[in-house]
Parts: sequence; structure tokens; C-alpha cells
Amino acid sequence: VQLVESGGGLVQAGGSLRLSCLASGRTFSIDAMAWFRQAPGKEREFVAAISWSVGSTYYADSVKGRFTISRDNAKNTVFVQMNSLKPEDTAVYYCAADTLWRDYESVNSYTYWGQGTQVTVSS
Repeated sequence: VQLVESGGGLVQAGGSLRLSCLASGRTFSIDAMAWFRQAPGKEREFVAAISWSVGSTYYADSVKGRFTISRDNAKNTVFVQMNSLKPEDTAVYYCAADTLWRDYESVNSYTYWGQGTQVTVSS
């Protein structure tokens, strides 16, 4: 499975961005997909997750109410709509996937990772 993110960029505080993650390869085996982010000098942290089969969604407390994760099964794509962005949202955002649905907040639960896309929020 290969994952390719897009949609990052520079935005002012309060603005919005929509990230996309296109999955290719053995996508029929995927059940869990998620977004993580990593700011300079910090560990990679969970942002949001979605069950590919059921569509259940989960969010980190820091983004709840501002970010929305969704999927388009036909296009093998997962999105995260990010609204009301804050400078502390600045990070490289990574898409992740796995064939199993388990501890969705843990980086160790995902086998496949994209290369990341930079999101910078200016104050």
C-alpha cells in the first residue's frame, strides 16, 4: 500500500486547509486510516482516525470541533478538513493506514505511512 498526501501549505490563523491522502496498491485490505502530525522537536502525535469499513471517526482533543476526517471509498482517498487553524497546528502532517483496527491513537498501530505534507499557520 502506498500513501500520498497533498494539500498542505501556508495559511493565516483562523484559516482553513483540506489535506488529501490517496491510497494505492492493496487498498482492499485497509481498514484503519489516520492522520498524525509532527512539529519540530516533538514526537509524532495523533490527529484523527477513520474506520474504512464502518466510517467511525475519532479525534484528538486538540482538534475536536475544528478538524473533520472523511473518506471517499470509490477514490481510495481520505481527507481532513482543518478549520479555525492555530499557529500550534503547524507541523508536518502524515497519513497512515493499516489492515487492522486497533489502538488508533498509536503510531505503532499503522504499517503504511505517507511522506508527509507541511502545514504552516502564521499568527
